[in-house]
Amino acid sequence: MRQNLARRAALVDAAIEVLAREGARGLTFRAVDAEADVPQGTASNYFANRDDLFTQAGGRIYERMRPDDAAMRAIYDGPTTRARTVELVRDVIERVSAFSTGYLALLELRLEATRRPALRAVLTARVSEDIENNVARHLAAGLPGDADAVRMIYLATNWLVVERLTLPDVFPKGQAGELITALVERLLPADPD
Repeated sequence: MRQNLARRAALVDAAIEVLAREGARGLTFRAVDAEADVPQGTASNYFANRDDLFTQAGGRIYERMRPDDAAMRAIYDGPTTRARTVELVRDVIERVSAFSTGYLALLELRLEATRRPALRAVLTARVSEDIENNVARHLAAGLPGDADAVRMIYLATNWLVVERLTLPDVFPKGQAGELITALVERLLPADPD
């Protein structure tokens, strides 16, 4: 297998775009080569098989969705109120929605993971780690609510992102923002007086 890391990353990024546009059935080495604008046969030199490509794409999506350092620091800045939590949740939804092809590809990979044990293992580890990191950051920042509340917000907002990316007219952007506020206000305790 080839080891040019920049080329491998470009091929995996191309695979993400193919997954989002064509679905799992459309993810072929040929389609990845075309998307990456490289000679035919390049992807097959970097990945042992389609399972390898699926698995690498699953890992790469999470690398690209990871917030930058400024976003990470922002979690710990500002008041520890429900209103601040609403802002943070809205920021996460906007960041994730901005990488729409990544999220749509992730949905395809989740479906494919029901048939591919290696992919299921990768996604299970990445999603579990993501959830537990979210819980840990929330609690460390002193924001209101417990671990279960953070997990419930995670579950609800993930489906909100799915709606925004697949059926955006179900909950238009303004209404989605109101729902986030209502969700946080119902799940988290009131701010102390």
